[in-house]
Amino acid sequence: MYSTQSNPMKRLINVIMPIMAISVLSFGINSCKPKGASEAVSGDAAVKAYVPPGKYDEFYNFVSGGFSGQMSVYGLPSGRLLRVIPVFSVDPEKGWGYSEETKPMLNTSHGFVPWDDLHHTELSQTNGEVDGRWVFGNGNNTPRVARIDLKTFRTSEIIELPNSAGNHSSPFATENTEYVVAGTRFSVPPDNVNGDIPINTYKQNFKGHISFISVDKQSGAMDSAFQLRLPGVNFDLARAGKGKSHGWFFFSCYNSEQANTLLEVNASQKDKDFVLAVNWKKAEEYIKQGKGEKQAVRYAHNVYNESTHTATSEIKTSVTVLDAMSLEGICYLIPCPKSPHGCDVDPTGEYIVGSGKLAALIPVFSFDKLQNAISTSQFDGKYDGIPVVKYEAALHGEVQKPGLGPLHTEFDGNGNAYTSFFVSSEIVKWNIKDLKVLDRVPTYYSIGHLCVPGGNSRKPFGKYVVAYNKITKDRYAPTGPELAQSAQLYDISGDKMQLILDFPTIGEPHYAQACPVELVAKNSLKFFKIDENKHPYAAKGEAESKVVREGNKVHIYMTSIRSHFSPDNIEGVKLGDEVYFHITNLEQDWDVPHGFAVKGALNAELLIMPGETSTLKWIPDRVGIYPIYCTDFCSALHQEMQGYVRVSPAGSSVPLMFSTGKNKPAPDPTASAK
Repeated sequence: MYSTQSNPMKRLINVIMPIMAISVLSFGINSCKPKGASEAVSGDAAVKAYVPPGKYDEFYNFVSGGFSGQMSVYGLPSGRLLRVIPVFSVDPEKGWGYSEETKPMLNTSHGFVPWDDLHHTELSQTNGEVDGRWVFGNGNNTPRVARIDLKTFRTSEIIELPNSAGNHSSPFATENTEYVVAGTRFSVPPDNVNGDIPINTYKQNFKGHISFISVDKQSGAMDSAFQLRLPGVNFDLARAGKGKSHGWFFFSCYNSEQANTLLEVNASQKDKDFVLAVNWKKAEEYIKQGKGEKQAVRYAHNVYNESTHTATSEIKTSVTVLDAMSLEGICYLIPCPKSPHGCDVDPTGEYIVGSGKLAALIPVFSFDKLQNAISTSQFDGKYDGIPVVKYEAALHGEVQKPGLGPLHTEFDGNGNAYTSFFVSSEIVKWNIKDLKVLDRVPTYYSIGHLCVPGGNSRKPFGKYVVAYNKITKDRYAPTGPELAQSAQLYDISGDKMQLILDFPTIGEPHYAQACPVELVAKNSLKFFKIDENKHPYAAKGEAESKVVREGNKVHIYMTSIRSHFSPDNIEGVKLGDEVYFHITNLEQDWDVPHGFAVKGALNAELLIMPGETSTLKWIPDRVGIYPIYCTDFCSALHQEMQGYVRVSPAGSSVPLMFSTGKNKPAPDPTASAK
């Protein structure tokens, strides 16, 4: 049995020293601004980050929103916020999760979940190169993976992950986006067993699962292909192999101690944890041989249809699981110091970089040496049935004294790597082959992830590196107890890195990816063609607008165009009715959305794109006159884009009436008495 256990005194030192280092650094940050911080940006920085009015940025930067549950899009190098894409959290600005069409997108096996914690973004690739088609995001809390269509910058699909808890190690794509892969952060008992067990039986009953989600090459449609059942460790980050290592996946793993309490101490005991190497081509072979076990589970699969402008949610009930602990050739473990976070593969696919949060060096592994070690059985025992490759047998070398707290590495395509250091608050540039440190720059402060455009692909775009920082004291004007989240842009086009811009982000940024604007913009959808609108309640012209009663349900087929609704006067709605406003935006021009709101609605507005239909459900709670109006400024007569709904008592004899541009005759007040 493999063990990385060291003597008790050394274990104590290994745990205490990094904590002391972090404490000292935190005191320094809290007590004063570092000397020279105001001079960190040189005189030409403003020119390098400047994008003139009317000009486009070079890159889209897709940034995780962390606890906002959304994904934000910034332009680089300007740092301008271009869009917030609703993904896992309701969004009243766009009606996401409030309209009847989008509510199913937030369905899970637990029911409607209106929030999540989006940590990582991943752009789709073809032949290992960013292709600008889709960007994926992970839901960390209630484990999910989302696909955003970059034609519309909208969430098109969300799939829940069974047998998972804390979907942090996700979503990471293979070089042709054959799969998007996700590892569980929290190992838990599998979904098909009784989970009512003592927590202290962790080592016996808790397992980690890695999910392989297939992605259709044409449509992008996702499906749960298979899962790997693994020992009960924590999976942190991952990268797919590329080039020579295509067919493999590499995950950082911590808590090899399999602790279940006070992990900051109990999961930091060993000198080394692991990088998990997964041969997913071998896993596919086992699936074809019928080695997978069909397991009963429940998970939601939600899809948004751009033709019907409507989402559907399906609860699926099985997943195929391979036991990687008993099937040979799927998984191997490489020892990695210490409590690794990042696990990154260079553009050639030869070098795998581990980043131990508590390590004082950076180990770099060789794919060729790993293959040789496997073929010649250079193992140091097994860990829960999985072979452990000897450290030196897979090691290319170590970057010595690079900094404190290495987290994440990306590459510029010129043989250089860039690693973030949380504790020493810096980015360090080093050469991949000779492992020499070339440059270092401070960040302000406590950097987490970083991003080089295309930095995880076979052909990085380089030019910039962006730091995503956790602390921003003294960088922005104070805003009470909580300060803005921070990103910092560095020019890496020369030998030395140069800080050229600070810009705040939607909190909390974790990872991000970037690609050229033209790669995405060439396929951008400007409006939905009204003739192709297949929404069941669409009104494709004002002549089709109407109001229909079906029992206690009132369906209003309404159109919007600059600058009125049709109909805009509605009477005959009664207390107890469920009212559905189905609004079709008749515009056929770029960037002319219309909004819609009604007084007293307990959800949000609608924001309807040109040619689209969207539905607001409203249950009036009292008798009276309710204004309706457009919420998105659309023309000089935007304020005039309004109307009224009359709500009468239950059992009222007021007939259902609707009109636009003319008043209906007032009802005879004596009619009910005759």
